[in-house]
Amino acid sequence: MIEQIYTYFTIETLYMWINLGVLPFWFILIAFPQSHLSRIFVTSIFPFFILSGVYIFILYKSYLIGYDFDGNFSLYLGLSELSRLFEDHLYIMIFWTHFIAINLFIGGWIVKDSQKFSINKVLMAVPLIVTYLIGPIGLILYWIIRIFYAKRVSLYE
Repeated sequence: MIEQIYTYFTIETLYMWINLGVLPFWFILIAFPQSHLSRIFVTSIFPFFILSGVYIFILYKSYLIGYDFDGNFSLYLGLSELSRLFEDHLYIMIFWTHFIAINLFIGGWIVKDSQKFSINKVLMAVPLIVTYLIGPIGLILYWIIRIFYAKRVSLYE
């Protein structure tokens, strides 16, 4: 049975499940940011346990096929080295899982922080959708909205 599960989760299958699996979390963040469902399942550690499990599984698959983990540090040597790393599907999946987890974490933080300032949840949908698609720009967009609701600029909260 474990062998069947292992052979089912190819890199392409994992990619599909990560992309589909994160959508309910984002839907809850956007549509029901103040619900108990959001607090329990999205803005808690729950989704990160799941994504960490996927990350560990990808690392394990990489280890089994003899992936050169030391070669990952060459990405700091230049853009050409980074391009070389992105030729490997396992490295892309490690990167993609990392990207999905960070964006979801930022989305959860945005929801929690916006509740402190009673920012309208309809207005919050815009930076959350942008964060889902292109993380840092959504965070900046939220920060701009937050300035108007907080009536101050603070870089340390």
